[in-house]
Amino acid sequence: MNIFVIMKRTFDTEEKIVIENGKIDEEDAEFIINPYDEYALEEAVVLRDEHGGEVTVVTVGEEEAEKELRTALAMGADKAVLIDMEDVDEEIDHYSISEALTAYFQDKEVDIILAGNVAVDDGAGQVGPRVAEKLGINQVTTITNINLQDRNVKIERDVEGDVEYVETSLPLLVTCQQGLNEPRYPSLPGIMKAKKKPLETLDLDDLDLEEEEMKAKTNTADRFLPPEKQAGKVLQGETKDQVLELVDLLRNEAKVI
Repeated sequence: MNIFVIMKRTFDTEEKIVIENGKIDEEDAEFIINPYDEYALEEAVVLRDEHGGEVTVVTVGEEEAEKELRTALAMGADKAVLIDMEDVDEEIDHYSISEALTAYFQDKEVDIILAGNVAVDDGAGQVGPRVAEKLGINQVTTITNINLQDRNVKIERDVEGDVEYVETSLPLLVTCQQGLNEPRYPSLPGIMKAKKKPLETLDLDDLDLEEEEMKAKTNTADRFLPPEKQAGKVLQGETKDQVLELVDLLRNEAKVI
């Protein structure tokens, strides 16, 4: 079985993030595998162990992403591919990334592609569905359980806190949600083996793509951190006076009534 995982290198949202001139200061930022992609990777390894085949993890980025790809190999992936965008002068977005990934998958024998439901740095959730649409294969998003029987697939997916049951078939792309599994940590033997596993780097020429084809369809006007929360207020006096003061604050300060 040919199993692929779409992975994204994201900054660690649990660490302090600095934004300067509308851009994230990457100098001091900590980068990790997008947490939702870890669910995809774990499920890919489980499917391989159950049904055979190999797991290839693919990312679109720059040379720095090799660190996260090696981590994915240490977690159980068999091969890794970096689609290198370092020499691309054009701004790229979800459209650009999906174009690159589609070009990569176009001549591959794909059984299943797994991706994270969203990336924690932008929460867009566009890349996986775009790739499935361009490849013309089935897609199911926000899955929390998957069961393969030959080419038939039974899936449970999260729908606003409820569960939807879906039956479909391979080839298939799924995006993975929290609750699907518990991602493993890289073991010491896994880390040692990862050093010898293949990591291939491709550029646009290898994919027969031109920079103009990668040009972003969207423009980010600005980025900013949410405002710091103000200290709460403790109302004093009799209950009647507190109610009157609360109503006044809601009307004139918070402006919600």
